Amino acid sequence: MTTLPPFAIHHTGVVVADLAAAIARYEALGFGPVERAAVPEQAVLAAVFPAGPGYLELIQPTDPDGPIARFHAKRGDGLHHVAYRVPDIQAALDRLGAAGVRLIDPTPRRGLHGWRIAFLHPESCAGVLTELVEEPERQE
Repeated sequence: MTTLPPFAIHHTGVVVADLAAAIARYEALGFGPVERAAVPEQAVLAAVFPAGPGYLELIQPTDPDGPIARFHAKRGDGLHHVAYRVPDIQAALDRLGAAGVRLIDPTPRRGLHGWRIAFLHPESCAGVLTELVEEPERQE
């Protein structure tokens, strides 16, 4: 089993207005295969491509009044967030909160694939919305 560092790139999230068109663009670049999913808790449709040891996640807002749609309305298509894999998300949140990092989610919630996720405020991460991800142990 490989030991992961405390933080490792998990995925990059890109917000798009037209998921099908974005998928076609990334497939033309050579990304694939794509996995599509609805994530009603976050009011998005998602497309996930393998990208090295991590993923590229395209997200299209489904609720025009939701936070991701508001983000898209202000900034258009582009980088939405960077996500880091952590071995123990609650321990990471506790440590970061104690260090003064502004947490959007002080406790983890469920994300795509049942991953435990939490977001850190962009103010604490050089203007970048940052997500922490804890994946369940892989059975090999």
